[in-house]
Amino acid sequence: MSSVNLADFAYESAVDEFTDYMVYKKMSGLGFERRHRFSGTLKRLSAMEYGHYRFWMKYCPDRVVRVSNLKVYFIIFIRLVLGVTFAVKFLERNEMRTIKKYKAVARRIPQRDQPEFRRIIADEVGHENEFVQQFDEPHIRYISFIVLGLADALVEIAGIHAGSLGIYDRTELAGLAGIIAGAAASIAMASAAYAQAKTGFKGSATLSAIYTGISYFFTALILATPYFLTNVMVYALTASLVFAVVLTAFISFYGSVISGSGFTKDFIEITSIIFGATVALYLIGIVIGYLTGVAKIGL
Repeated sequence: MSSVNLADFAYESAVDEFTDYMVYKKMSGLGFERRHRFSGTLKRLSAMEYGHYRFWMKYCPDRVVRVSNLKVYFIIFIRLVLGVTFAVKFLERNEMRTIKKYKAVARRIPQRDQPEFRRIIADEVGHENEFVQQFDEPHIRYISFIVLGLADALVEIAGIHAGSLGIYDRTELAGLAGIIAGAAASIAMASAAYAQAKTGFKGSATLSAIYTGISYFFTALILATPYFLTNVMVYALTASLVFAVVLTAFISFYGSVISGSGFTKDFIEITSIIFGATVALYLIGIVIGYLTGVAKIGL
């Protein structure tokens, strides 16, 4: 970092801080943020980032900061789809790297600016996370139940479809098998989530059950869809597995942003289980079809 010109470093930092400022400012003006009383918190985050921007501009006063509107509106889109908590955490996910970069240039900051510089680092270390705690979104409180429903459905329904390969010769029958099994399993999962939430969970047991059941059945419908779009079983299974991998990537990434954990490990683990269950149940379906003489019944 010592080889980097301070003015260039300050300009890059100013662009990052001003971009965050613009995002928070636009988010605070959204109507539903005001209704949920998130606007005040977002305005404080916006003011914080603007202060950081002003600090770095002192070292590159002749530069003109240009913000990528694409990035700004992309974050707004994320907020609309995935919630304000996710959007804020997504913005701050690289804060440890930012802190490391800032500390690397600490000795090059003039002594007169050191107190303000230290406040900026303190902001990056903790203030954003403190603000995140002020966002009380129901789906965040019940995220573990949503992930439970999604993950279980991905493994079980993908396996059921694979097992159907050895028995049916009509893709819609395999799709219906997945939907029926998904409906039954979603009720069972919802009941289990309700019982689990009753034992010490600080939230509604009813909502826990609803989130778990709906996420399970929604996943089952997505995985079954390809079986109604093609008559070729292998194509349907392949498309269904692609959907499963995409959903796995989504829930792994979402969970990693919300919890601050790693993405790769969770994604590889869940994907491995899905493909392992798919292969195992495919072989079981073949054996059952062979032993019972009902393979390719086409009923």
